[in-house]
Amino acid sequence: MTSLIRLLVVDDHTLFRRGLIALLGQAPEFSVVGEAGDAGEAQRRAAELQPDLILLDNHLPGVQGVDALRGLREVAPRARVLMLTVSEDERDLAAALKAGAHGYLLKTMDGDALADALRRTMRGESVVATEMTAKLVAAFQTLHEPAEIAVSESQDDPLMSLSPREHEILRHIACGESNKEIARALDIAETTVKIHVQHILRKLNLSSRVQAAVYATERGAI
Repeated sequence: MTSLIRLLVVDDHTLFRRGLIALLGQAPEFSVVGEAGDAGEAQRRAAELQPDLILLDNHLPGVQGVDALRGLREVAPRARVLMLTVSEDERDLAAALKAGAHGYLLKTMDGDALADALRRTMRGESVVATEMTAKLVAAFQTLHEPAEIAVSESQDDPLMSLSPREHEILRHIACGESNKEIARALDIAETTVKIHVQHILRKLNLSSRVQAAVYATERGAI
């Protein structure tokens, strides 16, 4: 990163919010430009500061963080919004992603993992806590009968356009693995994985890794 990543931290627990700000302040590429304790203040601060990334708790006074997403995206359209919450409910995860969140992380993660997730988010990746990715995949598996998720043999099926290596990487994405983890598992360069992921998203007409994970699960590709 050649410039600072400007952050807005939204959480109603003052102690946690201040601790998070102090933690992020240790990384030279991050600059916390504002903080908020409720949805209304968050929207005002986002409009004023136009941050690069908003860290948003899901449990705010009077309104769920996921319900504040639309307003935040309207006043700060260039900002990426990352949920940081204690909720491990797959319904909260699904609602957040549907509302436009770029990722969903748990407050139990350590500082280094959080910093890495922020960097990945700013590189255009959609990041979801490993525990939640597994729940998301399981939820989609239960919504479809085997006959409904069978992979089509038709040449019109976008999955048929993927190479064997791309199919392999898609399965790893569906398991919630990062590019680095996939590279290590397949013994290839991380940049090679990144290129494959870009090709997969383009061929399947998808815009994020989370969509790819859901797509793979729905189609029985894993």
